[in-house]
Amino acid sequence: MNSQAEAQTPVFDIVKQVFSVLLIVAAIAAFYIFSDISLLYRVVGLVFVVLIVLALLFTTDLGRNVWNFFLESKQEVRKVVWPNRDETTRTTLLVIAMVFTVGFILWLLDMLLFWVVTSLTGQGG
Repeated sequence: MNSQAEAQTPVFDIVKQVFSVLLIVAAIAAFYIFSDISLLYRVVGLVFVVLIVLALLFTTDLGRNVWNFFLESKQEVRKVVWPNRDETTRTTLLVIAMVFTVGFILWLLDMLLFWVVTSLTGQGG
């Protein structure tokens, strides 16, 4: 009996997911069909339907897995060792200096290639 319930769970999940997609499509269609109604009411209705769809999707295995992923990600972010203000400042200044250096080198290369092309074609006058 337990194996039958486990075999039917994915079918119900698929039905919920398809129903959720249909609800979203219907909500978007209704948003444009009822364009004579105030925008505020249409947006509130659309947000309400999206919240219902999200609640419905969180009852599926996929929804529970996504929620667990977000919870685990939150725990992993807490473990990250963030740089202090001094390290951040030094790294930022180094990046800015490298951007200007590479920009200057590319500008010199562009001027050199421009000079070579104009000299070869005789258009530099």
